[in-house]
Amino acid sequence: MHNSLIISVYKNTTFLKSVLDNLSFQTVKPTEIIISEDGEDSDMRNFILNYDFTIPYQHLTQKDTGWQKNPALNRAIRASKTGYLIFIDGDCVLHPKFIEHHLKMASEQVILAGKRVKLGPKFSEKLLNEDVQSFSKSYLSNYSKIKKEGGQFCEEGIFIPYNSLTSKLIKALGISSIKGCNFSCYKSAIETINGFDEDYTLPAVGEDIDLVWRFKGLEFRIVSVRHFAVQYHLHHKESWTDQTKNLAIMREKMAQKIFRCYNGLNKLNND
Repeated sequence: MHNSLIISVYKNTTFLKSVLDNLSFQTVKPTEIIISEDGEDSDMRNFILNYDFTIPYQHLTQKDTGWQKNPALNRAIRASKTGYLIFIDGDCVLHPKFIEHHLKMASEQVILAGKRVKLGPKFSEKLLNEDVQSFSKSYLSNYSKIKKEGGQFCEEGIFIPYNSLTSKLIKALGISSIKGCNFSCYKSAIETINGFDEDYTLPAVGEDIDLVWRFKGLEFRIVSVRHFAVQYHLHHKESWTDQTKNLAIMREKMAQKIFRCYNGLNKLNND
């Protein structure tokens, strides 16, 4: 299936290089790569211009005016040339089966949602200095060390092969959330909710939690790809912000049942 891998980035070219380099180990390659930059950093531009891409790519930029990831993602959706979209972040290296399993489980009324293991500094450095295929094969034997170092959500790094039995198990366990760094859907699905809501101007909520109730409100199902589509999140300092404002915006929209946001892919009249 033709698919677009949308990679959200902000300045960190070291991490993006690891993400891109390790795409060579994907058992199924993306049809196109869209690097969605929330900014227009000169180092990022030079890195991408000089990177030896083997897959068609687009690099989309916008003025750096603070957190504006949602407009950047909407720009990427509009620019995508395929009917299936896989969303990741530029600090998450993908298990070799990541794209294959997203595509195997794809369905028009389904939004596929996964998670990620957050590596500590030592194992992040290890992954940056070796290939993801080797890293993934040694993950279980290093599990206790990864956890001891301060890795978070370590269970999410355990890969389970996809088959009819494991598929039933993962679906039975279910998932209630979407992580903006690991989900996929048909382009038509995200167009139905009018994309990401650009009323959110702070990280989190608007790029993931907000999507869940809007998708469900328009009769899409959230289906888990945990353990099938594994990601290794590279360690960096968190830039978490208070979510009070975001949650207030979301609660108001939920009360009004605005499943198709007004300020999204298209600018709709809310009169």
